[in-house]
Amino acid sequence: MTETTKAVPVADGSIEVRVAGGAGRALVFVHYWGGSADTWNDVIGQLPPEQATIRYDQRGWGTSRTLPGPYGLDRLTDDLARIVEACAPGPFVLVGHSMGGKVSQLLAARRPAGLAGLVLVAPAPPQPPALVTEEYRQGLSHAYDSPATVRHALDDVLTATPLSGTARATAERDSLAADDEARTEWPLRGIAADITVAARRIEVPVTVLAGENDVVEPPHVLRDHLLPHIPHATLTTVPGAGHLIPVEAPGAVAAALGDVLTAVRR
Repeated sequence: MTETTKAVPVADGSIEVRVAGGAGRALVFVHYWGGSADTWNDVIGQLPPEQATIRYDQRGWGTSRTLPGPYGLDRLTDDLARIVEACAPGPFVLVGHSMGGKVSQLLAARRPAGLAGLVLVAPAPPQPPALVTEEYRQGLSHAYDSPATVRHALDDVLTATPLSGTARATAERDSLAADDEARTEWPLRGIAADITVAARRIEVPVTVLAGENDVVEPPHVLRDHLLPHIPHATLTTVPGAGHLIPVEAPGAVAAALGDVLTAVRR
């Protein structure tokens, strides 16, 4: 399915949204801190060609880099709400990765019209774990300072399996393509925000994918800090994967999305 680009008005500007048409429920993809719409390339490549998809670069990143702040969770959620209103006229499933998972939880808690399901891929949990200390957050805020720190983050923190040359080049490019304030907003504030009250308002089916070897959001963290607040969620561990499940194990993500789409059609 050929993608088209649609400019969606948001606060203080617009976001270029990549839309692929098709019948049935659309998948709306929301990338991680350091990612872009291209984070989902390999996942989308393994979906049926007729599957409707919607993806974009979040405020402060990639093609949305020049959008002004604030870059906090509320503004990112407002942006996502505008995008689904403009680009998903029918039922849709939100697919959020890491930071994008936290944004997706916040939108799902607003119960937007048409939301049929929520897939959280290595998501930041609604309740921050104890390891998210001030010292941890300050260190994390420098992960994308330079090409060298990006390479370290990819090799020693974010992945557990080697990335293909194309996927790695994309990840390195995306990690450096941020507004400075957007780059630090998530580690200094967003990651520590407690959204448990909002998460308990989520009513749609929720599927959680955790990387077996993820050191950022390990399966035990999601069991302890997400499942108690979204008790109807189901958690599946992706063997061998680290934090970047969409690029390390795109087939597993695509298969899970297929299962979700089948379930929400019933």
